[in-house]
Formats: sequence, structure tokens, C-alpha cells
Amino acid sequence: MRENLVIFFSKGVIATLIDAYVVGTKRIEYPVRPFPKIFKTNIIYDILFFPILSVIWVKMSYNDNFLKILLKSLIFSVPMSIGQWYFEKNSRLFKWKKWSPFHTFGSVSFTLFTIRGLVGLIKKLDKLKHPNIAE
Repeated sequence: MRENLVIFFSKGVIATLIDAYVVGTKRIEYPVRPFPKIFKTNIIYDILFFPILSVIWVKMSYNDNFLKILLKSLIFSVPMSIGQWYFEKNSRLFKWKKWSPFHTFGSVSFTLFTIRGLVGLIKKLDKLKHPNIAE
């Protein structure tokens, strides 16, 4: 449970910071968003949807080697990139200005691997702290 919370909140922070940078540099715009007077980003995506997907992804890849982790990351990053491209073209939820599906793919992959690395670090620290406890 502790690990899930670390994943969820860490991913929320990372996604919010990256999205704030991307919006601040005018690469993406969110004309339709919750609390538009407070946030310039889609806060629901950043602090709820994306972190939940990350918890699922980490759990799916928890005991995998690097190659399997890489392949499983494609299960999330490719559909997300295609989905965002589709919604950018067919909805008014957001507008890409200096952005593309490749940027989405790169940012999703980067954040997934950052969080997975954090979980790997936590696992190693737990083993050092409690060497007799089996996984």
C-alpha cells in the first residue's frame, strides 16, 4: 500500500510540474479544464488519471526485467500518444501548438520510467534496511 501511495503522489507531482512547464512555454493549451481560474493545466489528468495509470503500470511490471518493462511501457505510451493525437484533432479539450504525438510518447515514457526507477530504488532500500524479509 505504501508503495502505491508513493507511486501515485510522485507521479502526480511529476506530471503537474511537466504540464505546468509545457503550458507555460505555450506548447499545449487547455481551453476546457476544471477550475480554469485557478489552473492552466488539466489538473484532473495530472493528479488523478495519469497517477492511477502509473500505479497499474508499475504493478504490471513489478517483477519484470528491463526488456519486459520496456515492452509493457509501450502498452501505455503508444495508445496514449495516439489517443491524444485523436482528441487534439477531434475535440476542443486541448490544443497542441509546439507539440506532437512524439512529444507525448517521450513524456509518458520518461515519467513511467522515472516512477519505475523510484520504485526500484525503494525496493533496494527496503532490502538494505530489512535483509531477512523476502519479497
